[in-house]
Amino acid sequence: MSENFIKRIVSSLVLIPFVIFVIINGSYLFYFFLIICFLLALQEWNKMSTNFYIKFFGTIFLLFSFYSFHQIRFNIDNEYMTLFFVIVICISTDVGGYVFGKIFKGIKLTKISPNKTYSGVIGGYLLSLISVGLLFLMTSIFTSNNYFYFIFLITILLSTVSQVGDIIISYFKRKSNLKNSGNIIPGHGGILDRIDGMIFVFPIFYLLIKFGIYT
Repeated sequence: MSENFIKRIVSSLVLIPFVIFVIINGSYLFYFFLIICFLLALQEWNKMSTNFYIKFFGTIFLLFSFYSFHQIRFNIDNEYMTLFFVIVICISTDVGGYVFGKIFKGIKLTKISPNKTYSGVIGGYLLSLISVGLLFLMTSIFTSNNYFYFIFLITILLSTVSQVGDIIISYFKRKSNLKNSGNIIPGHGGILDRIDGMIFVFPIFYLLIKFGIYT
């Protein structure tokens, strides 16, 4: 077991309970956490992009992404459970892609991100569906069995967006000759290394809510 992998596990064991507490608490600590994460993500984005217009567009996009995160947390009936639903999909997609890619390897998905494989894509979908299925059984966030089929489609959509977001951030890191967006999280890298899929998923999900597709 590599030293980096041990750091990754320890960091996760510390961060995950803290993030869960912050989201559930929803007080000033939530806003402090949100602002710090945004500023760190912005700093990493500016380091990855050199073109002024790309920097500007990225800044606006990050603002909207973090705004969407806030709105999902505070303006939905299910409150933090809906936000957890979205986060679970993103994390499961990431973990499923990593594990399946390592185990089954296979055909590379794209030159932009050499570690991405088609087996990883399938693993991301599979684990996200399993995780949401468990969430369906364990909570009251979903109201009926018929609604579950709709959630199945939403899960596939958000998992796809998460994987595309991962590739987009990988593209900019590759252009900047960076392995990681930063090094603030031991074993993981930077903030954008961990939320690369989420920053694309939050706006999409928020728009689904705004247009009445997800209610």
